[in-house]
Amino acid sequence: MWRLNEFNLSHKSHTVVRLAVHLPQQQPIVYQDGQEAQAIERAALRKTTLTSWFELNKNDPSAHNISYSDIPQYYMFDKSTTNWKKRQRGGQNVIGRLPVVSILDIERYYLRMLLLRKSGAISFDDILTVNGLRCITFQQACQEYGLLRGDQQWHDALNDAAQFQSPRQLRMLFAMICGFGEVEDVPDLRVQHQVSLCEDFVHRYSEQTGPHYTLADIEELLTSYNLSLQKLHLPTVDLPASVLERVNFDVVEEQAKPNSYTMQLNSEQRNVVEILLSAVYNNAADTPKCYFLDGPAGTRKTFVYSTLLLTIRGTGDDVIPVASAGIAATILIRGRTAHSVFKIPIDLNATSTCNLKPNTKEADM
Repeated sequence: MWRLNEFNLSHKSHTVVRLAVHLPQQQPIVYQDGQEAQAIERAALRKTTLTSWFELNKNDPSAHNISYSDIPQYYMFDKSTTNWKKRQRGGQNVIGRLPVVSILDIERYYLRMLLLRKSGAISFDDILTVNGLRCITFQQACQEYGLLRGDQQWHDALNDAAQFQSPRQLRMLFAMICGFGEVEDVPDLRVQHQVSLCEDFVHRYSEQTGPHYTLADIEELLTSYNLSLQKLHLPTVDLPASVLERVNFDVVEEQAKPNSYTMQLNSEQRNVVEILLSAVYNNAADTPKCYFLDGPAGTRKTFVYSTLLLTIRGTGDDVIPVASAGIAATILIRGRTAHSVFKIPIDLNATSTCNLKPNTKEADM
């Protein structure tokens, strides 16, 4: 009915203008194979939104107090002439957006920081000039302006990235900042942005255990920079890297349970658990792998199974308890029926086969 009545399917509230951020003579160009020289000649004649902003500041004194990111609210960029022209109306619904620059691209990163704060610049040299002295690099200019005091720049970088990047990407950025940036207080930086850094793990597990997985992931990312949680004075965690790929159980929560279960075992039950654990982790060829546990009702066989399952999962390994019937599967921790795990058909005949596909997680298990 909505389409039949020709109602609007979407609504546009604001216009977003993408502003160029590039170093001198390093603006991006588009070219076809064999026409590189012509493309370079065209690029030399055409101004970008940044170089055109420099020209605007030279010729229009009224633009001197407007920052680069705010200029689209008052001026419109004419792509045909590559010039900024004063708006007649409609500027209140226009947003200027500077693209995010990686900290690895150091000079562009600090140029972007200056463009967000300095207005009225007429050239790249003007941006590099602080109190009459020309700095060699944009990073040095940021230092002269006092923009690099403390860790505020890194807080700003993470806050900006949190608006559109996933928690995993934020953790990669955090590790990159620790590896390449000069952070004065890394623990405080993590604490200030912990909610954004561990959002996915909190959603997957819980608010109590999510930060543990966040630290384990950061630990893995820091190895690329020859760093560790301990070197950065961050809390350490005892979680294997393979755990981060598992989504079906909470290893941190499982680690807290085995001890309380083990303390309640009697000598025979403890002996059974030790034998089974030895069989699981002993790869010797003569180690038996098939066991049958029998006992009268009320001898806590299920409790032995639970202790075994929690102990294995607490080490980061996965285990699937399987029972022949649904009622039996429900008394096991995350138990499943054989038909569910091995894809056994309900109606069996002489040619029936399990529908377990190769190269899947179930097949690997």
